[in-house]
Amino acid sequence: MSGFSPELIDYLEGKISFEEFERRREERKSREKDGENACAEENSEDIDAPSSSRKASGKFHSQDETEGETADGVSKSVHRVFASMIGENEEEDDDEEEEEEEEETPEQPTAGDVFVLEMVLNRETKKMMKERRPRSKLPRALRGLMGEANIRFARGEREEAILMCMEIIRQAPLAHEPFSTLAMIYEDQGDMEKSLQFELIAAHLNPSDTEEWVRLAEMSLEQDNIKQAVFCYTKALKYDPTNVRYLWERSSLYEQLGEHKNAMDGYRRILNLLSPSDGERFMQLARDMAKSYYEANDVTSAIEIIEEAFTKHPCLVFMEDVNIAAELYISSKQYDKALAVITDFAGIVLEKKVSEKCPTEEKKEDTASVVETQESQEEAVTDSQSHPVAESSTAAVEKVNCCIPEGVPIDITVKLMVCLVHLNILEPLNPLLTTLVEQNPEEMGDLYLDVAEAFLDVGEYNSALPLLSALVCSERYNLAVVWLRHAECLKALGHMERAAESYAKVVDLAPLHLDARISLSTLQQQLGRPEKALEALEPMYDPDTLAQDANAAQQELKLLLHRSTLLYSQGKMYGYIDTLLTMLAMLLKVAMSRAQVCLISSSKSGERHLYLIKVSRDKISDNDDQEAANCDAKAIFAVLTSVLTKDDWWNLLLKAIYSLCDLSRYKEAELLVDSSLEYYSFYDDRQKRKELEYFGLSAAILDKNFRKAYNYIRIMVMENVNKPQLWNIFNQVTMQSQDVRHHRFCLRLMLKNPDNHALCVLNGHNAFVSGSFKHALGQYVQAFRAKPDEPLYSLCIGLTFIHMASQKYVLKRHALLVQGFSFLFRYMDLRGPCQESFYNLGRSLHQLGLLHLAIHYYQKVLELPPPTLEVVCLWNRNGSDRLEKRYCL
Repeated sequence: MSGFSPELIDYLEGKISFEEFERRREERKSREKDGENACAEENSEDIDAPSSSRKASGKFHSQDETEGETADGVSKSVHRVFASMIGENEEEDDDEEEEEEEEETPEQPTAGDVFVLEMVLNRETKKMMKERRPRSKLPRALRGLMGEANIRFARGEREEAILMCMEIIRQAPLAHEPFSTLAMIYEDQGDMEKSLQFELIAAHLNPSDTEEWVRLAEMSLEQDNIKQAVFCYTKALKYDPTNVRYLWERSSLYEQLGEHKNAMDGYRRILNLLSPSDGERFMQLARDMAKSYYEANDVTSAIEIIEEAFTKHPCLVFMEDVNIAAELYISSKQYDKALAVITDFAGIVLEKKVSEKCPTEEKKEDTASVVETQESQEEAVTDSQSHPVAESSTAAVEKVNCCIPEGVPIDITVKLMVCLVHLNILEPLNPLLTTLVEQNPEEMGDLYLDVAEAFLDVGEYNSALPLLSALVCSERYNLAVVWLRHAECLKALGHMERAAESYAKVVDLAPLHLDARISLSTLQQQLGRPEKALEALEPMYDPDTLAQDANAAQQELKLLLHRSTLLYSQGKMYGYIDTLLTMLAMLLKVAMSRAQVCLISSSKSGERHLYLIKVSRDKISDNDDQEAANCDAKAIFAVLTSVLTKDDWWNLLLKAIYSLCDLSRYKEAELLVDSSLEYYSFYDDRQKRKELEYFGLSAAILDKNFRKAYNYIRIMVMENVNKPQLWNIFNQVTMQSQDVRHHRFCLRLMLKNPDNHALCVLNGHNAFVSGSFKHALGQYVQAFRAKPDEPLYSLCIGLTFIHMASQKYVLKRHALLVQGFSFLFRYMDLRGPCQESFYNLGRSLHQLGLLHLAIHYYQKVLELPPPTLEVVCLWNRNGSDRLEKRYCL
């Protein structure tokens, strides 16, 4: 099969579809055509060049004989056409030798004349060539072999026939005959799939055979290959575009594939092809198309189709068509056109009576009946407004009556009523309503509802209420949608109690109706029933459904928003926090999983509420489950953010944190902040991230979780080294944490910021507590030199000397004591005589064992009045650290 094209081999082996085979073949043909055009240009240049020897002309002559051209480079077919036009008798194709002799006669026209003639013939015979049946592309040398293959197939020698056909295909891949024979062979063997493949190739090589394409479409349908059948019908329509049957079949197949637009386009082409005598068929097709468009919510296209049908065949319009047209116009709120259709084609007459009264004369009444459509009514109103009566004493009163002939269906009558209601023509409605209520609501309930909804749309609630009451009392139309309309009508009329009962009925019949629940809750709250108002806003879905269904999550979120507002207004903070946590858990589901936080329900406070807890990593779902949950969470996230914006979610988070802190649930506030920091939308916003970190720090300090608070404050002071407020909080945290992790942190930070005063003092405190008095003394002296008038630094230096002198092995103890007390007395001078300074000096003497001197200063402390401000003075073995830190604050 070396002579086969690659796309043919791939198609026969089942690697590509027929559509792909056709596309590749077209591309290959276009490339070959471009190559042939390039070669033809080169040959024309060679022919135009003058010949210098007879040998060259002989060479061209031999080449022309092989290629079927004359010595002048003109095809023999052109010469035959020329001969026929000048009156010579054209011989058959078998008399090639005689034609060659005639071409050599000196009376033969020149090559230039023949070329001009060829251009003329090409234009004149273009239409004829299109209508001619395409010649077979099977060479004459292979026709005998093709016939032999057909004979072998007729004798039952299928294998030999197949081999012969394959050989023909190898030598002439563009001939369709061997493919057709192979298709018949495989069909005879029962291999319908392979037979169809070869038949498709044969049809593609001979595409103008429309009947063959139709047969292939039917074979494709037998194998349930609808797309291929559509392709075959499309090919058939390419060569027979006006065939209604082909268009109909293809459009039907498009409908089966769900391609509504393509199907309707096909039906539109059928409508354009139908003759005026096929009026009934036109109307039936237009009717079906209008219904299909209406079901697809394309009301505009449906109206266009029905209007075209009414315009072309007005005599074939039936009541069903009027009903469809009126329904379409009403659904698009074109009530004036709907009324015009009903009055024009249903025989309904609207009469307008005009009465004039003059007070100076006797009362006379003239009644004039005018049969007109809605357009003429509007013109009359316009004329009456533009030409008012000159006399102010003359008044005109108009009344409209409706005359409905017998035999008009009740459906059209109801649509007439709907149009009149929306056009504010209420006078003729009373007899029509009487006719409607005479009908059984069990059978005509949908018509009752249409009229009632029309009254509700224009605000005529008193007229709609009797119709809706009749429906809710029936068995067949005792539905949630009817009860909802009934409740809305009662609410508009101010009957709150009855409206609440109707809304409750809606919730019972349709528990997932969100608007009904919200309306019922609002009414119960207005009626002073807060518990029932909350009961109406109970959750509608379980957690599993919320995790998988985005629409359910959207409905539940709206419900929880109203419930949270109601709970907050009632002061039920625990329930309020429950709703806030539920909403935030929907948004932060993946973030909570990363933060190892879980929302549980517990009754530890006596009532069942929701709480946030920390869980271990092994209790988190597996990776596969987590990936699936993440995919669902992305879809749900898109829906949730459509209900609330990013700022709304942020405000909701702040409310939850504040509420948890108000109820002293600081641990849960920490966990909520941790989960929020794992939520990338908040974390990527620098301002929100910083605010969350401050919330986390505050909650950790209030929860006395100083180790976690240190993690927050450590990052903050690194980013804001020169902010004293942060260093004060840092001192509080490290003082309460009883941890020494911050010592090395302060030293490393000091290397990066050697001029920072707060770090200098803190490193001194840390060294003092650790017993490194010399290092502490160096840090205190550096701080003292920066601020010599600060009493705290004098106190710290003095205490450091005292502690160094109190050590067991020390040199120059006396000098240390002298320096220590000199700084202590300097501290007392800067601080002034007060209980604090006397007590600190007495406590130093007490530590050195100088009890009589210590008693003296203790007595001075007791003699002084208590300070107006609370001053904390602590001193113990490790209390110095606490003392200095109090001063630093």
